[in-house]
Amino acid sequence: MPHPVISADSHITEPPNTYVDHIDARWRDKAPRMQFVEEVGDIFVIDGLARPVPMGLVAAAGKPAEEIRVTGVRFDDMHRGGWDPDARMADQDRDGVHCEVIYPTVGMVLCNHKDFDYKHACFEAYNRWIAQYCDAHPARLLGCGQTAMRSVKDGIADLHAIAELGLRGVMMPGDPAEEDYDHPVYDPFWEAAIELGLPLSFHILTGRDYAFNARVRGPAMNGFLGIVRGCQDIMGTLVLGGVFERHPDLKIVCVEADAGWVPHYMYRMDHAYKRHRNWLPAGQKLSKLPSEYFAEHIYMTFQDDWVAFQTADLMNWRRLMWANDFPHSDSTWPWSQDMLAEHAEKLRPEQREAILCGNVADLYGIDVDALKVAA
Repeated sequence: MPHPVISADSHITEPPNTYVDHIDARWRDKAPRMQFVEEVGDIFVIDGLARPVPMGLVAAAGKPAEEIRVTGVRFDDMHRGGWDPDARMADQDRDGVHCEVIYPTVGMVLCNHKDFDYKHACFEAYNRWIAQYCDAHPARLLGCGQTAMRSVKDGIADLHAIAELGLRGVMMPGDPAEEDYDHPVYDPFWEAAIELGLPLSFHILTGRDYAFNARVRGPAMNGFLGIVRGCQDIMGTLVLGGVFERHPDLKIVCVEADAGWVPHYMYRMDHAYKRHRNWLPAGQKLSKLPSEYFAEHIYMTFQDDWVAFQTADLMNWRRLMWANDFPHSDSTWPWSQDMLAEHAEKLRPEQREAILCGNVADLYGIDVDALKVAA
């Protein structure tokens, strides 16, 4: 590549001490912790959740499909780069990735916890840990903090704490404690994020309705096909609810929900608005078409969604951001470069550079010149 390649969505493998060592002392006895269970392997046990988090899919990057298992995996056998920042450099060098935006793993499941005070304590602990992890290589590792969104006031305080830790973005829970995200009560929160320059992200599987433990119609695999739906609903809520109308500088990242569906989704929103708004009103009157807000304000991350590359001109490709999702089971590691050579072949040079580097660099303020030295 004639430019650095940046992953807009990679993940951490939280080590056993992530929460226990960094959580407020009042919550230490209930902190998420790793346990070994015979015939199941290592699991993260979370107080208040019936199902633990098995480690099988957490770091299955590079495994042949027939070897991917949910259980039977030990932490010590997983990709060391998932929790060791120095080892991660070698892992991502192997995949041709020079910089990455990093999201949690266990923290995704915690987003679905019903106790917002517990979530808040866990997320504060995680934010402290991930800040230390990224400090080892700050030019290449960009951590996203988490907020539980217990209230607007707490959310704003979380934004400031995350910024003070040097983290570069904020992963939002799919379901806040108060009104839904289109309610004007959140206006001060959106403005605080804009003022601090913190992009806000909504990741798949971080809302109760679309988590893996939700009721699935048909075969279990049908649930996998629906995991992008939660993000779609949030994006529609923000657009049609007038959030971007009220906050023209707000930028939102829709993470790991693919992007090939975006052209049709924008058409569908416009169709609803133009044809049905008299009996299905949007949250507030919009001065532009819904697709215009989507195209301007919403960034999309995706891995091997070749449809997104093929339809880039049907959407705002300045908002598309490629990712390798290391070290999760959906990761394109370690064959990302081979895949990109095929999937991005028909992109114009300016599109290729934007989707693989420039768009995410502009959003997060990444020094591309510094990365070019490494490239």
